[in-house]
Amino acid sequence: MSSINWLFLQTNITANWRRLLSKCLLLLLCLFIVGIQPAFAGMKDDRYEGNIFVVFAGNGSLVPSKLTLGQTLAEHKPAMLAFYVDDSSDCKQYAVYISQTQAFYGRAAEIIPVSVDTIPVKDSYEPTEPGYYYSGVVPQVVLFDQSGKVVLNKKGQVPFEEIDDKFREVFNLLPRDQSIEFKQRSFNEYSSELSQ
Repeated sequence: MSSINWLFLQTNITANWRRLLSKCLLLLLCLFIVGIQPAFAGMKDDRYEGNIFVVFAGNGSLVPSKLTLGQTLAEHKPAMLAFYVDDSSDCKQYAVYISQTQAFYGRAAEIIPVSVDTIPVKDSYEPTEPGYYYSGVVPQVVLFDQSGKVVLNKKGQVPFEEIDDKFREVFNLLPRDQSIEFKQRSFNEYSSELSQ
């Protein structure tokens, strides 16, 4: 009989330890969850939250660019270099304008965002390398025409209208004040046309 009592007592002790251990693990898990800082991505701070084009511009198609500057110039295609860093509030805010530029000119010109952190440190650069055009400030925008000539090289947050004016010259388009304003149709207009 005493062996049965001993077995019963041993089973109770084991069950109590398992319950105690599971309660301790649950408590640790709760403390861990409560102690985690929430992720707040802010456009107006200089913290790193990830790639600025994905997080702030909602456009992951910009990075990495399809072609390098050397490939683009070899194809005689207009290009735009946009120098940035992921932890700059100015670059975070400007990412939206670079994305907007791609929306208008992305098929006809190559939009090449260049993270300054990826530019190799060298004494001199070739004209086909982004480091050749970088002036030490972000954001910076450099536009090239079809022949590879620099038509715009500006530091800071260059307004979209200024970039648009230069691209209009490159593509021989009418100035903005003489062209018809394009308006995007709503989704329902597309749906109604497709159903007919």
